[in-house]
Amino acid sequence: MTKFKNAIYITLSSLILLSLGWFANDYYKARLDKTHDLISFVKNKPLEKYQIENLSKITPPSVDIQIEKELESPDEFTSYLISFSFDPTLSGESEKKVTGLMNIPVSSDTNDKFPLVVLFRGYVDQKNYLTGVGSKRVGEYFAENGYITISPDFLGYAGSDVEAENIFESRFQTYTTGLTLLASLGSIDNWNQEDVYIWGHSNGGQIAITTLEISGLDYPTALWAPVTKPFPYSILYYTDVSDDRGKLIRRELSKFESDYDVEAYSLQNYISNIKAPLQIHQGTMDDAVPIEWSLNFSKQLENNDLNVDLVIHTGADHNLNPLWNYSINQTLNFFESF
Repeated sequence: MTKFKNAIYITLSSLILLSLGWFANDYYKARLDKTHDLISFVKNKPLEKYQIENLSKITPPSVDIQIEKELESPDEFTSYLISFSFDPTLSGESEKKVTGLMNIPVSSDTNDKFPLVVLFRGYVDQKNYLTGVGSKRVGEYFAENGYITISPDFLGYAGSDVEAENIFESRFQTYTTGLTLLASLGSIDNWNQEDVYIWGHSNGGQIAITTLEISGLDYPTALWAPVTKPFPYSILYYTDVSDDRGKLIRRELSKFESDYDVEAYSLQNYISNIKAPLQIHQGTMDDAVPIEWSLNFSKQLENNDLNVDLVIHTGADHNLNPLWNYSINQTLNFFESF
């Protein structure tokens, strides 16, 4: 009888162990499958890290802004070619160099420290681009009035390293460039370590807005004829000026939309993240950015209880000519009000 009971016990124990083995095998197989799915997900959707919400969770690196050489030295300021190196993917995988232009006011006291304006230029054809194009005149004006100015060339321009192969990743890396630059201003000796302002024109306005949404920084920002329509319409609107009439962009966009949620990359969906006071300048004769864009965007800002001052320049074009002097004076007054 005892032998019989022992046999039953052994049999039951074996069945239990076998069942537990099956359960464990299924459990760990499921875990492995999920891990594999996650790895595959990250691998197959590498551009998800550039979603506005995801970028807002990453702390951009603080790097050294290096002076490469002096470019010119008029009476009021000195212009320098600068560069900084960082990983534009913010993942520590690779490092690239971005060049740019910095103006530092001249002072009789070498210990003087100055406020600083970061300048984000608009679109310029790479074939025609030189360091500072698109922001040089503005930078010189602010430098003459006692401000350090710094304007990145962005990847693929001037002496910067090559941009990303994917046209959308290249676009998103203008944000990581701007975020890294803003995080690295402390390496500029002549900056007063306190006052920072942002100026953005056209697509540079779009970069400035998106950077503010990601970072939550409260730096007073002046936007000249900013591109404020949602992504990807903000790109498609300009495809008629490309050599292929937008065929490449539409083809790549079709691939992008099959894998990604475009709404997660649109500045229109994150307006409430903005903490900075804004001044928007818009010309009525602008043939690149319709005045309705700035009117509607200003209303959206107001609806989110944000501090915005919309300045309409009657008869002014995309570069606010012939009212450029008036516009830049208003921008300076705006910065000096803080």
